[in-house]
Amino acid sequence: MGSHVDCSEQKPHVVCIPYPAQGHINPMLKVAKLLHAKGFHVTFVNTIYNHKRLLRSRGPNDLDGLPSFQFEAIPDGLPETEVDATQDIPSLSESTMKNCLAPFKELLRQINARDDVPPLSCIVSDGAMSFTLDAAEELGVPEVLFWTPSAPGVMGYLHYYLFIEKGLSPFKGFRLPSAELD
Repeated sequence: MGSHVDCSEQKPHVVCIPYPAQGHINPMLKVAKLLHAKGFHVTFVNTIYNHKRLLRSRGPNDLDGLPSFQFEAIPDGLPETEVDATQDIPSLSESTMKNCLAPFKELLRQINARDDVPPLSCIVSDGAMSFTLDAAEELGVPEVLFWTPSAPGVMGYLHYYLFIEKGLSPFKGFRLPSAELD
């Protein structure tokens, strides 16, 4: 590895990686902006699919700017498509678990090899992107799993057992169509 930026001016460097869905990207971006405001160098990692969507919606130069806040992208493992629609969530979830670790580790290696950014200090990952724990362990950096649901969503998760105890869930007589069971 080459020599990094001057240590006297070195900022902590966080990599933030959300699950590739809007309800996860927006909260993670807010956390990344807060960390940046507190003096962190931030690398925000999207999937290539969402990175392209972001550039199309905001303009090709929208992500240019602050040298201490950068965007990177890794593949999600699904076939590339030009369709500007939400990807199939079950397929996306399976694909990120199976296919994102290697590209993510390679991206982290590239980041740590750069001379113009501080070395990686920590990772903040969406709780649904748990493959990042392996990368953090391999690099010997701490990781925080960030859960992105709204306050009502968290309350629902916390009290779901009550729905089961009261017999409200699972729904009686409800059955998924056979195509969704595969």
